[in-house]
Amino acid sequence: MSGYIFSALGDLAANPMLLVMIAAGVAAGLVIGSIPGLTSTMALALLVPLTFTMDFESSIGLLMGVYCGAISGGLVGAIVLNIPGTPAAAATCLDGYPMAKKGQLSRALGLGVYASMIGGVISGLALVLIAPALSRFAMQFGPWEYFAIVIFTFLTIASLSEGDTLKAVAIAMFGVCLSMIGYSTGVGASRFSFGVAAFEGGINVLPALVGAFALPQLILDTDRIGATVNRLQTAFRLPEFARAFTEVLSVKWALLRSTLIGIGIGILPGVGPGLSNILAYSQARASSKTPEKFGTGELPEAIVSPEAANNASMGGSLIPMLTLGIPGDASTLMLLSALMLHNVEPGPLLFVMNGDYVAFIFVAFFVSFAFCTIFYHLLIGTIIRVLTIPTQYIVSVIFVLCVIGSYVLNNRMFDVYTLLAFGVLGYGLRVARFPILPLILGIILGPMAEEQLRLALEYGRGSYLPFVTRPFSAVILALTLVAIVVPLLRYLRSFNSSRKGARP
Repeated sequence: MSGYIFSALGDLAANPMLLVMIAAGVAAGLVIGSIPGLTSTMALALLVPLTFTMDFESSIGLLMGVYCGAISGGLVGAIVLNIPGTPAAAATCLDGYPMAKKGQLSRALGLGVYASMIGGVISGLALVLIAPALSRFAMQFGPWEYFAIVIFTFLTIASLSEGDTLKAVAIAMFGVCLSMIGYSTGVGASRFSFGVAAFEGGINVLPALVGAFALPQLILDTDRIGATVNRLQTAFRLPEFARAFTEVLSVKWALLRSTLIGIGIGILPGVGPGLSNILAYSQARASSKTPEKFGTGELPEAIVSPEAANNASMGGSLIPMLTLGIPGDASTLMLLSALMLHNVEPGPLLFVMNGDYVAFIFVAFFVSFAFCTIFYHLLIGTIIRVLTIPTQYIVSVIFVLCVIGSYVLNNRMFDVYTLLAFGVLGYGLRVARFPILPLILGIILGPMAEEQLRLALEYGRGSYLPFVTRPFSAVILALTLVAIVVPLLRYLRSFNSSRKGARP
């Protein structure tokens, strides 16, 4: 792998346009991520269809830059407006905004930025070390293990989703059903097309992704049209911003602990930086000698911990996506769709057949964080001013880009109709408090689950016994059982507690 990495570095040096694409992605991601409501998932959803005509390196460089920039940019809205630019910066509001209100805006931004960069770089090192080893281990997997991994992913996401676990399972199965629409190579016939020619090709994943994630957010953002943006008037001072670096290093144990939390949470399928941000903040408060000062904007670790964790989760989320084809969160789900758009199939064989592609992803990840650091020093004042752009302009432009991006994939209106249909469906799911991620995972992983189950039964001559007699498959299914039982026990415990509390 080291040879591939040096080759990727050589490609960057020989082709400066790749650096321009990464830098453009980072700049766009920082701006989009800082604006409340425009998440990293939405940023990637907008750009993935537009990379269809690019070569692999240019498209992945652009998207990796957007991914790193958007997650990192969420701290700006959290500190300046007390509104997190992305869900990954939710806990940053708790101390970032109070610190900024005290006239220490530059310090608060510096703490968040440097913690983000350090956490992201360490997670990148974990990505480079863990992913190749995990891919070699996964080479021993057969269809039994892969089918068990898909089931484990569905149940893990369901157990960790907000709201009812049963809702998450139901919507994941609905996504699997949608994935069966169209021609099946395994069956050799068209299924569930109902005589509609447009359904013969199946549901296009990208318009479904953009519709389910981006359009509901745009609908919700219309509530902010005409609202006054109250931005702190404290001036940004670069020297004070830079001095925060030493403060970040002064709380090195909180920084390291939060980074490890972020990497671990990122590896879990379907969780992502939102949970790691909150969990790291909670752990920092629990281990602090002065927990009463959290929320007052006095302690540097109160900003360092959540920001290190949410950026560290990015490298962790890429590990299962590259090695197993299982996205770690909604943003890596978009990156997964981008790889599929370029006919690159993630999984253990990716490291064997396309090691140069994997190495370029690794290099682009580190280069993106380098550009993040540079742009934060040079453009932070501009990024802050972007927060005052009226919402109606942002919503209108993004909606037009969603429609154009869906249409240019195949130059057919059916994809635009898919976009709108999944937009309505996604909004309805949000209103009904259904998680959206299991729906899209069902559409993407459904064909994989069907194919692996078919192969497992063919190799096993119709027997299901190898699922429990093969060690790796049995362990994964046991973990799946745990993912089912733990939420059930939690529900029963809360139900019994409520019954006891209701007794006179």
